[in-house]
Amino acid sequence: MPTTTTTIRVDRATHEELKRLARERHTTVAETVARAVRVLRQEQMAIDLALPLDSDETEWLDADLG
Repeated sequence: MPTTTTTIRVDRATHEELKRLARERHTTVAETVARAVRVLRQEQMAIDLALPLDSDETEWLDADLG
């Protein structure tokens, strides 16, 4: 199945940094951007997991399953 693409606009400095990172990792700029997006999603998950549980979540976790 062919991959569809689109164009994103970034400033020149960001583009140069993406090219440098891609070169260092022996990947394409597109793969480097995809990895960056994945890392940002993972960071957000870590932030979300560090938040205190709300009352519904606490109640659910404390529920008697017996």
